[in-house]
Parts: sequence; structure tokens; C-alpha cells
Amino acid sequence: MSGLPKITDPLVWQQAELLMQPVFIRILDNIRKNLEDSPIQAEYQEVSEPHPQYLMHLTHGEQNLSIDLWLLCYQVCFVDYQPGQASVTVDVDLIDPDGDVAWEHLDAKAKTFVDQVFARLVA
Repeated sequence: MSGLPKITDPLVWQQAELLMQPVFIRILDNIRKNLEDSPIQAEYQEVSEPHPQYLMHLTHGEQNLSIDLWLLCYQVCFVDYQPGQASVTVDVDLIDPDGDVAWEHLDAKAKTFVDQVFARLVA
């Protein structure tokens, strides 16, 4: 499935497991912040086939944009993630020296990617 990351290294798998839930939560939180006091409307849709997707449909006036939130998570979690690439590398800046989530880095990166999505809609 072209949108899913290919993880073959056990360490990368462990790092991704650590990060994916916090990344998803931070993305949703940044979306919420962008939608507050905004004329942009959002609708969510879960799609299970051919692979799980959680889509967000944004509308601003006559402009529409659909984003796969899992794909956005992969872009935050992995370095230079592109759908279908042969392998992925976890952004280790998102993990602190103790092996926990580096929350400040995660917050900043998630905000950057979500802000880019909203900028594309209102550009």
C-alpha cells in the first residue's frame, strides 16, 4: 500500500510506536487551534479500504482540501517521508536522550506541518 511507511528495522518500529500516538494527538490539537475563530470548516472521515485512512476535509469559501491525517503523522514522525519510499527513518529529534518523547520538538514540528496545510487552503 503506497501510503503506508515501510518499516523493517526493529529499532525504527519501536521508535515509531513511541511517537505515533503523541504525533497524532499533537496534529489534532494544532488543527483545533487553527480552526478556532476561523472561517475554515472541517469534516472528518474514516476510510478502511484499501488501507486505514483518517481524512480531514477542509473548506474555506469555494476552496476545498482533503488531507490524510495518518500521512501527515508519517511526515511528522519520519525524516523527509514520501509515500511509497523504500524505507523510513524516524526523526530522532523527536526522542529525548532518555528515550522519551521530546515534547517541545514534537509540538514545533506538528505545528509547522499543520500550519502548512492551512496555508495551502487560504493561499
